[in-house]
Amino acid sequence: SRLQPVISNHIAMKACLLSHDFPPFILNYPTPNAPLLLGSPDCFLPPPDAFLDTTSYDHTTAPISDTLNILEESVVFLKGLLVTRLMPLFYIFIILISLPLNTLALVAFTCRIREKKPAVIYMSHLACVDLLFTLLLPLKIHYQLNASDWVFGEAVCRVLSAAYYCYMYCSILLMMSMSVDRLLAVVFPIASLTWRSARKATCVCVLVWLLALAGTVPLLSMSQTVKTENVGVTCHDVLRQNDPTVLYYVYLFSILSCLYFFLPLVVTFVSYSTIIYALSAKSDRLTTSSSSSDKRKRAVIMAVAVLIEFVVCFAPTNGILLYHCVHLANGGHREGDSSYAAYLLAVCLGSASVFLDPLLYCYGSSQCRKQIRSVKTKSTTTPSNTNSQTKSSNLSCEYTVSVC
Repeated sequence: SRLQPVISNHIAMKACLLSHDFPPFILNYPTPNAPLLLGSPDCFLPPPDAFLDTTSYDHTTAPISDTLNILEESVVFLKGLLVTRLMPLFYIFIILISLPLNTLALVAFTCRIREKKPAVIYMSHLACVDLLFTLLLPLKIHYQLNASDWVFGEAVCRVLSAAYYCYMYCSILLMMSMSVDRLLAVVFPIASLTWRSARKATCVCVLVWLLALAGTVPLLSMSQTVKTENVGVTCHDVLRQNDPTVLYYVYLFSILSCLYFFLPLVVTFVSYSTIIYALSAKSDRLTTSSSSSDKRKRAVIMAVAVLIEFVVCFAPTNGILLYHCVHLANGGHREGDSSYAAYLLAVCLGSASVFLDPLLYCYGSSQCRKQIRSVKTKSTTTPSNTNSQTKSSNLSCEYTVSVC
């Protein structure tokens, strides 16, 4: 037939366009001896008869029995030192620091501090998010130590994949909410007394959880495991090229990056910039004691540190996600294994926020540090003195956290 070459060429061009990078960046043809992972910028086209198979691929069932071939360079990367040794060591380091810090912070905010101000509510939810994600990290560590061979099944892989994005976007939205709350406390200290209530802060936190879950729940309906010939069963590392959800991935991650990162980034940057300007202006305009001046300087340093953490931990991951989605939509060429390596490093870097959050938000206040230490030691004072000291510490802690 004269139409056969035209049809074959059309399908081949379509396959070429669909083979560009997008999360999770590694693509494969489900045909024997037709490997395609991250490699050269040119599209590798399998034989024309490979496209004659009209069997549709159901992304919700994900038949692991279909073994795919991948490039040897990609096998070396997935089983290399970076993925199987250095990254697991970094995750172990995160667990060792994050688990005790967030546990103590959560206990302090929920049990020790009785007066629940907005800052306390936001930080307790942030500590809960960080703690839940920390408890899932052993699965990621086992997967990478096992040379990228997933052994826990499809369901657990979907939960782990969705949990990372849920944690990241929930943390971002909570940090944005805290920046707005602190802006109101510093710039409008009197007028914001009616706006900044515990009930409203709780409603904001519930809304943040719902938004984060709504954005990442679709990942639970997509297959995340793929069996490869030389690696084993991968989790969120390999994606079949004939998966009809290719464009869905592009739209999903583009929307998540724009709404759940770049918009909160602008709000957080404007809020903390205004806070820094307001505190600096007060220091120049008012002649106060050295202790008050030191508190304002410490608050400025804390605002800068939180802003740096926000950018350093979350900008690389979301920047790479959005870049590759735009690149794919425009029909750009694939960039090789270096892009996926950069993505994995960005994921590691973003995970570091689970122990930076309690250090910056909680332990940056001397009174909050006293509250944390009191959880670990038994009080030797009388009950009346203890209640008096606790009440005083709570007020001081809330004031310090609100302005920094």
